[in-house]
Amino acid sequence: MANEVTIPLLPCASIDEVAEFYVMLGFTVTYRQYRPNAYLSVRREEINLHFFGIPDYDVERSYSSCLVQVEDPRELYEAFAHGMRAVYGQVLLTGIPRMTRPRRDRFLFVDPGGNWIRVVPAVREREPGPGRNGLTRALSNAVTLAGSHGAERQALRILEGALAREVHASEEERESALEFRAELLERLGLHS
Repeated sequence: MANEVTIPLLPCASIDEVAEFYVMLGFTVTYRQYRPNAYLSVRREEINLHFFGIPDYDVERSYSSCLVQVEDPRELYEAFAHGMRAVYGQVLLTGIPRMTRPRRDRFLFVDPGGNWIRVVPAVREREPGPGRNGLTRALSNAVTLAGSHGAERQALRILEGALAREVHASEEERESALEFRAELLERLGLHS
């Protein structure tokens, strides 16, 4: 078969809050229903997300997630960040909603429904390349810990240890690690 389409159905407490959030990110509301059940669908280019309302839904305890593959995650991040800055004056890094800065060409955001939307590069044929050094592995682990598990302090410890050990990392790798370290410090309310 060809041209199959999968559209996730994600829970939320309020379809109106979710709709406002996604419109801010540049999505269009394509369908909204209040009765007999709250239901919302939004679309941005080929990204389709659908939501269903659950009364008294606890967004803090949500485990719902969705993977979105796009050609250029950084371009999409910039568009989302622009919308977030226009409404909030900044990119929200903590709380719900929030959005992480791109790392390893990927980022994630948590919407007002508590849904974790992970934006990653489209799957391509893997090209052979050099092995990853310790700093790159540490950055990858730190991004996962902070982004997926909310373990910013543990991520910071791993990253700072690798920065001290990996003296032969490239300038680009070191710069990426230092940028993420600064973000972690900001999230934790610490000064660099």
